[in-house]
Amino acid sequence: MKNGLNIKSEGAYDFISLGALVNRLDPGNVPFRKATECKIHVSGGEFNVAANLADCFLMNTGIVTALADYPLGNLIAERVKAMGVKPFFKHFKHNGVNGPNMATVYSDRGYGIRPPVVFYNRSNEAAALLKPGDFNWDEIFSSGVRWFHSGGIFAALSETTGQLIVEAMKAAKAAGAVTSFDLNFRAKLWNIWGGEKKAVEVIDQIVKHVDVLVGNEEDLQKGLGIPGPEVESKSKLDPSTFFGMIDKVIAKYPQVKIVATTLREVHYTHHHSWSAVAWIDGKTYSAPTCELNVFDRVGGGDGFASGLIYGLLANEKPEDAVKLGWAHGALLTTYPGDTTMATIEEVKTFAEGGSARIQR
Repeated sequence: MKNGLNIKSEGAYDFISLGALVNRLDPGNVPFRKATECKIHVSGGEFNVAANLADCFLMNTGIVTALADYPLGNLIAERVKAMGVKPFFKHFKHNGVNGPNMATVYSDRGYGIRPPVVFYNRSNEAAALLKPGDFNWDEIFSSGVRWFHSGGIFAALSETTGQLIVEAMKAAKAAGAVTSFDLNFRAKLWNIWGGEKKAVEVIDQIVKHVDVLVGNEEDLQKGLGIPGPEVESKSKLDPSTFFGMIDKVIAKYPQVKIVATTLREVHYTHHHSWSAVAWIDGKTYSAPTCELNVFDRVGGGDGFASGLIYGLLANEKPEDAVKLGWAHGALLTTYPGDTTMATIEEVKTFAEGGSARIQR
């Protein structure tokens, strides 16, 4: 337990997550108001981690989620299968008119001084209808699950999704799985039904059952309701504010063993300085800082989380687990879409100091 976690050595599933599946429409560098075409990426903060762990890190993973039975649901289900993730679906019949729907996220990539813009259509979303009692957790965990994960995006969807996460976390702990939660605070989603006050109330119930937290200092402040200093005037690569809040996090949630986040300084839309840090069982770790030429920034944080979790599941040293997360998150920003196209060999090479010289 060099990282403070008691991770099972084996299980039918290395990792299972609970969250919403969405399709993200991507018009590239063209803003939506002028777009004439776009790519479709299948995504979801919780799904992305499962997909990355399966496709890049060759782990056995699953996703517990909702699926509306209509063409968009079929498209998403095909992509889940293609990424090697086992689905545990609650099916909803689409009425042919207004749902229940699979959510759509609209996100252009911006360019240069023009930032990316993200907005949603989550009207009558199937995943928001999920509630406690919808899944047989005893059955899901019966074959052995080493790690269970969810996140703040799913918690924000409705008054029932957070309660479902609590139910799942309790079942995961009872089954001996490590639990993690990515705070992923999204003000637009929480503002629909209660804002920061409701977010803190809901997330508090969840984090009481969590071993590993992912989130930056803003997530910690707004998601956990923990006061912290103003961070706008500081370099985004300075980890002092993040590390300075850890004592307050652990005082409120003493069972938490790991808190980790990425550090990103955005110079231009396609030029970022990138690093990562973690507090692991009382010690602090920092990844190197690299300069990224970003193709598509969406999913970079999920890329970090999946690399970190892989390192922990693979019993790597804590500092190496942080570097694996840092390296995979960096590589993920060089691909279109929200999920990985990297191989485990590429991640390890970059984590060990590899370069972008041509490989012949």
